[in-house]
Amino acid sequence: MKNLKLSLIALAVMGLSACDGDDGTNGTDGSNGVNSLIVQTALAAGDANCPNSGVQIDSGIDADSSGTLESSEIDSTEYVCSPGVTTVDSSELLTNVNNEWFVEGQEEVAAARQTWLEATNTTSAKITADTAPSVAEKSITSLRGSAKNVILFVGDGMGISTVTAARILEGQMKGELGEENQLSFDKMDFSGLAKTYNVDAQTPDSAGTMTAMMSGVKTDVGVIGVDEDIERGDCSTVAGNELVTALELAEIAGKSTGIISTARITHATPAATYAKSADRNWEDVSDMPEAAVTAGCVDIADQLVNFESMLEARISGVDVDGIEVAFGGGRRHFLPKDASFNSTDAVSAVEGDRTDGRDLTAEWQANYSNGVYITDQSGFDGLNTETTERVFGLFNESHMQYEADRENDVAGEPSVSEMTEKAIKILDNNDEGFFLMVESGRIDHGHHAGSAYNALTDTIEFAQAVQSAIDNTDPEDTLIIVTADHGHVFTIAGYPKRGNPILGKVVNVGADEPAMAADDMPYTTLGYTNGLGFRNLGDETDADATYSLEVAAGRQDLTDVDTTSTGYHQEALVPLSSETHSGEDVGIYASGPAALLVNGTNEQSVLYHIMDFAADLTTQANAAQSQE
Repeated sequence: MKNLKLSLIALAVMGLSACDGDDGTNGTDGSNGVNSLIVQTALAAGDANCPNSGVQIDSGIDADSSGTLESSEIDSTEYVCSPGVTTVDSSELLTNVNNEWFVEGQEEVAAARQTWLEATNTTSAKITADTAPSVAEKSITSLRGSAKNVILFVGDGMGISTVTAARILEGQMKGELGEENQLSFDKMDFSGLAKTYNVDAQTPDSAGTMTAMMSGVKTDVGVIGVDEDIERGDCSTVAGNELVTALELAEIAGKSTGIISTARITHATPAATYAKSADRNWEDVSDMPEAAVTAGCVDIADQLVNFESMLEARISGVDVDGIEVAFGGGRRHFLPKDASFNSTDAVSAVEGDRTDGRDLTAEWQANYSNGVYITDQSGFDGLNTETTERVFGLFNESHMQYEADRENDVAGEPSVSEMTEKAIKILDNNDEGFFLMVESGRIDHGHHAGSAYNALTDTIEFAQAVQSAIDNTDPEDTLIIVTADHGHVFTIAGYPKRGNPILGKVVNVGADEPAMAADDMPYTTLGYTNGLGFRNLGDETDADATYSLEVAAGRQDLTDVDTTSTGYHQEALVPLSSETHSGEDVGIYASGPAALLVNGTNEQSVLYHIMDFAADLTTQANAAQSQE
């Protein structure tokens, strides 16, 4: 017996009725009067032979002349099957296609496809399954060295929940519901995740994470610019374990370089771009044990001021001209412990901490007669970006102010977005390009203090700095990467309705009053797993005010508390003297040449390799070194 499957078209040309009458003398069976029969049986959807329904057609000879085709008489079976539904009528999709989310999704897919084609230089290539691998390889290879400039933005402590909450807060500050808002870097073409652990720690610190990003090598907690073979606090283990950073390669390659931080410029994150230290806390000589000083280890502030000579001494055959732009806080680590050296806006009776009597700001000015040293907003505003060759700005005794508290600074200081724009306009005077690292260090400090308000408003200002970089560079030659060194134990909880104030108490969908927890008290959307806990400081904009108070972890009755005020600090579960980092992955966002390499989940050290590839830093540095 043969089985055939036909389409419905075949059914139209097939005779479907049995043949009645005589076969004739030359009939099929050789005798008159024996009939051939065809029987049609409708098949329902789900049948094994016709899943979408159809007709089973059996044919054969009615050998016993019963008029019925028995199973033993069937010599052929054919199936005419209904085709599967492969398209949806437009009327059936109206609910979808007329929806703004659906339309926006279609547009995003189309834009993403075009972005990939442009990023891989395959817009005009005719790609087949056979040629795709070779085309892709050639396209990726062609991206090496395509970035003239590299800007690395680091939101210190800016974990995923921080990005989400800041996005919502910014939207609500603009009068929107908030959730639909996008921060500047949310709009970047490519994104991925970075695993933040240190070699010896599940939950990391900024020293180890930033060293990984800048050198391509993961290392231990608390050490700067050295590998895991270091022993923290042991000066003698530094030699031979120093790592080369992307900023140093850029210097050697002839590019201009810059560092910006709203923290002390000697703090862990900025320090990892230029320093080698057995301990992140060795910011000036007074922070170092006598044994380390005697053994010849150099404090971090000293390494910044003498970066040029130290790099040339460490790597033979190189000739660099030093860092062109350094903006941040931390004056105390550059000045001697002598009130006569106080700056005009000093807040301490004695501003300087150095116990070796050295004024490193004066030494820097002596090293660079073409440089400008500034300490306040006025000096910053007076910079001419077309004629300034290099600048050293130390705007605070310790860390710079939180963005929300910046107007309270004694002499005034620039925002991180202002510093970013100014730095780019100075650095881009170099035809060879530049490398710039920008850190928003006080996001981290806001979280440590348990203040979502300070952490989030600093994140929003950080996003403005990213936008400033986008506006002042060419996407064709500038790779911009935005990421964080680690996250915090900062949560977004409950089931608040859409548009509920992100800093407010949880109000459920369909409700107008705050939801109650099992203890019959309201609770906020944002909170911390550990830390100092609840504060109700009214209009206070300096999160660090919390440190003068006792720990107040645990639940509080928030019924009459305005949790959206600038001085409100969220509740914390576990009582600690400071809220801690978290160990989860952080986001990476990128645009510009070779940005497509940012995708998937990566070791944090991969960021260095992406920057190195995009600007071809190692090759250019080696070429420059061989010419000396």
